Amino acid sequence: MSDLGSEEGDESGEAGADIGEYEGDRNSEGERHGFGKARLPNGDTYEGEYKHGLRSGRGTYRFKNGALYTGDYLENKKHGKGVFFYPDGSKYAGDWMHDQRQGYGEYLYANGDTYTGEWAANKRHGQGTYVYKDTGSKYVGAWVNGIQEGPAELIHLNHRFKGRFLNGKPLGPGKFIFDMGCEQHGEYIEPMQEKEEEEEDEPPLPVEPKWKASEITKLTPWSPHEEEPAPREAEGAVTEEEKIPSVTVTAEGGGHEPSSEVFNPASNGGEGEGREEEVNQEITDLGG
Repeated sequence: MSDLGSEEGDESGEAGADIGEYEGDRNSEGERHGFGKARLPNGDTYEGEYKHGLRSGRGTYRFKNGALYTGDYLENKKHGKGVFFYPDGSKYAGDWMHDQRQGYGEYLYANGDTYTGEWAANKRHGQGTYVYKDTGSKYVGAWVNGIQEGPAELIHLNHRFKGRFLNGKPLGPGKFIFDMGCEQHGEYIEPMQEKEEEEEDEPPLPVEPKWKASEITKLTPWSPHEEEPAPREAEGAVTEEEKIPSVTVTAEGGGHEPSSEVFNPASNGGEGEGREEEVNQEITDLGG
C-alpha cells in the first residue's frame, strides 16, 4: 500500500477529441460545454461540467477498476478540492493541482492508518500528522518527499519523544517525556560501521541509530527547532547505550506506509534513589 494510490488511472481519453458516448450540453462550436455525461471507450464514465470540450468544474469520474474521483477539474486534470476513493479501500480528500495531491489533505490507508497534513507532488511534504491505527501512536512533525525528516514529536500512550528525524530515523539530541512528570535526556547516535577489505565493493547495510541517555530531570521546556547544549551529567545518570527500533518510512512508490514500530527509551541498571529510582523502573518496564 502507498499514498501514491492503488491506481490513479488514466483520465486522458477525452483530451483533444470528441470520443466515446456523450449526452449533454454543447456550445455553438459543437464542443462539450456545460453539464454532460460521457462513457469512454475504455469503460470509464464521467458526469459533470465541461468547458470547450474538456472536463472543467465539478464532476465525478468512475474508473472501470472501481476507483472514483469526485471534485474539481481544470482542463481534464484534477485541480482544486476533491476526494479520490481507491480500489483497495484507501481514500484521499483534499487539495489537488495538475492531477497531483498538492496542498493540504487527509489520506486514509487501507490498513486504517491516517495522514493529515501537507502534500507536494503526490508525497507527504511539509507539516503533517501520521496516526498508527494498531498502536494509537502518532508522529507529528516535518516530512520531506514522503519521509519523516526534521523536528517532530512521536506520541505514545504514556510517553513521547521529542527530537529531530533524518531519512525516517531519529538522530541527534532529544528527550523522552513521561506522563509521570519527568524526562530522560540524551541523543540518538549513528554507530560507525567497521569496513572489511573483502567487502569494500558491497553497499553498506543500513545502521539503526542508538539512544545514548545522559540524565533524568523534571519537565523542562525545549523545542527541537532550537539547538540544545549537551545536558549536564547528573549523579547516577543513565549512560548505558541501547539500540532502539525506529519509525521508518519507505521511499514513495514502494507501496508502504511508515512502519508502526515505536520507540522505547533505553533501559538502565542505575541504582539512584527516590524519584530517579522510580523513573528508572518505568524506563526499564517500557524498554522490556
